[in-house]
Amino acid sequence: MAIGLFKKIKGLFGMEVLDDDFYDELEETLILADVGVKTTEELMDSLHDAEDEKIIKTPADCKQFLIDFLKKKMTPSDRAYDFENKKTVILVVGVNGVGKTTSIGKLAAHYKSRGKKVILAAADTFRAGATEQLQLWADRTGVRIIAQGDGADPAAVVFDAVAAAKASGADILICDTAGRLHNKKNLMNELAKIYRVLEREYSEAHLETLLVLDSTTGQNAVNQAAEFSAVTEINGIILSKTDGTAKGGIAIAIESELGIPVKYVGTGEKAGDIAAFDASKYIDEIFE
Repeated sequence: MAIGLFKKIKGLFGMEVLDDDFYDELEETLILADVGVKTTEELMDSLHDAEDEKIIKTPADCKQFLIDFLKKKMTPSDRAYDFENKKTVILVVGVNGVGKTTSIGKLAAHYKSRGKKVILAAADTFRAGATEQLQLWADRTGVRIIAQGDGADPAAVVFDAVAAAKASGADILICDTAGRLHNKKNLMNELAKIYRVLEREYSEAHLETLLVLDSTTGQNAVNQAAEFSAVTEINGIILSKTDGTAKGGIAIAIESELGIPVKYVGTGEKAGDIAAFDASKYIDEIFE
């Protein structure tokens, strides 16, 4: 999404009157800014109701109403990050090219910086170079990695990683898993095998499944989230590549249309360039 679209929205708030032209242009621009049709329609209905009730009287009033509306919709629950302080297995899924392995490396650095003992599992065994790429991040962040050869059974890798996590008292086990959406049956079967291993061998650990999406791909990211949700339960989103001009409405659309909270955002290329998603800050920045 081009950041210019949100600049256009901000320009609308400088208009003098709330009229049909204002609402039509606002609605069109929100949709083009990847906020999503469902959310935009809900927002426009709320704006019209607020105007009828004299809560908003000018486009400037509309801006604050919009900010408050989106913050309320996107603020995560108080327990969204409880898993960080539990014995946890994190399964990370996502299609090739979205920054999945990089996001895993950043998560490892994030948790390690907070004093957590982290192990990585290289269970994306069918993508060429995936294990080697994850090994580079393990070396870079100084965490242990469990891997087998290319083409190995991902569930077998997870089995070995669970044994290592239990033996070493690891706090968090992060598993890199495949994201072959073009063959959903294989993906479902692969994840089902991994879930069975975790249930049998590590039932005491909390299971968190995170989906990595590229924030620069707009509505396609929402489509990916919907497709993955049809295959497995997704507990949260890691939104990659949010540095540069990639600030947009995609996080709003994902959460409001699919009910999946954005939990982390990648903000650069360095190991430390990942952070818990701050909905209030996010909304303030795109309307600043």
